[in-house]
Amino acid sequence: MRLGGRMAAAAEIVADMDARRRPVADALKDWGLSHRFAGSGDRAAIGNLVYDVLRRRRSIAWRIGSNAPADLVIGAVLAEPSGSVERLAVALDGDRFAPALPDRQILDAFLNRDLDEAPDAIRADLPDWLAPRFADAFGADWIGEAQALAARPPLDMRVNTLLAEPEAVERELAPFEAHRSPLAPAGLRIDPIEGDRRHPNVQVEAGFQKGHFEIQDEGSQLVALLAGAGEGQRVLDYCAGAGGKTLALGAAMRNTGEIHAFDADRTRLAPIHDRLRRAGLANVEVHAPRDDLSPLAGTMDLVLVDAPCTGTGTWRRRPDAKWRLSEGTVAKRMSEQDGVLDRAAAFVRPGGRFVFVTCSLLPEENRDRVAAFLAKHPAFRVEDARALWRDALPGAPERYRTEKLGDGRGLLLSPGRTGTDGFFFAAMQRQGGG
Repeated sequence: MRLGGRMAAAAEIVADMDARRRPVADALKDWGLSHRFAGSGDRAAIGNLVYDVLRRRRSIAWRIGSNAPADLVIGAVLAEPSGSVERLAVALDGDRFAPALPDRQILDAFLNRDLDEAPDAIRADLPDWLAPRFADAFGADWIGEAQALAARPPLDMRVNTLLAEPEAVERELAPFEAHRSPLAPAGLRIDPIEGDRRHPNVQVEAGFQKGHFEIQDEGSQLVALLAGAGEGQRVLDYCAGAGGKTLALGAAMRNTGEIHAFDADRTRLAPIHDRLRRAGLANVEVHAPRDDLSPLAGTMDLVLVDAPCTGTGTWRRRPDAKWRLSEGTVAKRMSEQDGVLDRAAAFVRPGGRFVFVTCSLLPEENRDRVAAFLAKHPAFRVEDARALWRDALPGAPERYRTEKLGDGRGLLLSPGRTGTDGFFFAAMQRQGGG
């Protein structure tokens, strides 16, 4: 397919999403099934265009003066570093599948329009109602932080140090230009793709099949490391999901002690079994949703709660979620978080650590949930996460935002400041006697 056909396909997919309010992955899959003539390169390029529109929809619409899917796709192409009206016109010349270009003055205006003159929420590529939340979370940096969420993400991996060394896996993945992560000691990164390229499917590599590495955002690796799981400990990963952090905890514990992996959603938990086998972890017991966990109450050295949340920190990878999110969904997630924290706290032994993690950047899902928990559970005290960072990552730059929580401090990782997905981290210690 030529560029014009790819642009028309991307516009068709965006229009389908608008009409049916469906996730981008579903819309792309359905388009591919009904257009089997499109090769893998075409599908990758079309997907890039769709994702670029979704990441920067408001700013593109403001610059081109239209919210029509075809115009948004045209704007996304022009917004590329090499974008120009002349180059686009040449590429589309004679392509009967190409969308019709707006008048030349509209295209020139798009390239010359200064985004700094737009309203703040448009500059940030956010719905209006979310702008105050980001301002609360990041202060004066909030627009830049939101703009970083609208960039293409890297492909991050965690080397399983039980089976391999980071240097060896880096050499194995050298053809893909993988390099060591900026912060996570066992992390590797392939930089964000450009143009119509796509990230390599590293899951077909021998190292992945042998359990030498897993795909995991560097921010997720960092919060698992900050949790401080030690050899011989008893650990409960209360919202284990597919097991990414469970695997990281198991490697940190050197396959000693015991990890209990639980999730209330059986479907989310299903992939963990194959991942554990591939990683060579023998110290993990997986608990199904209906299992009785009462024998574990009050006995865990560490309980990690990666709580259900809106996922605002993952918008680089799931930009469609930005436009489907509602205030009602935020309120629902807050209630779910309160319930999960209340239930999980019962498993922490006196003197043990209770870690609360979200992949959200919204203060009401992070700071406010810790405050609500502390009001109900006075036996817990917030630790200083800055000290945990320095212990876990000696000499590493402290590229995070910190906020006072009770007697301690939590951390907020973000694409703009940390170069990772957005994550909130707070560690609490249960005092003796309750």
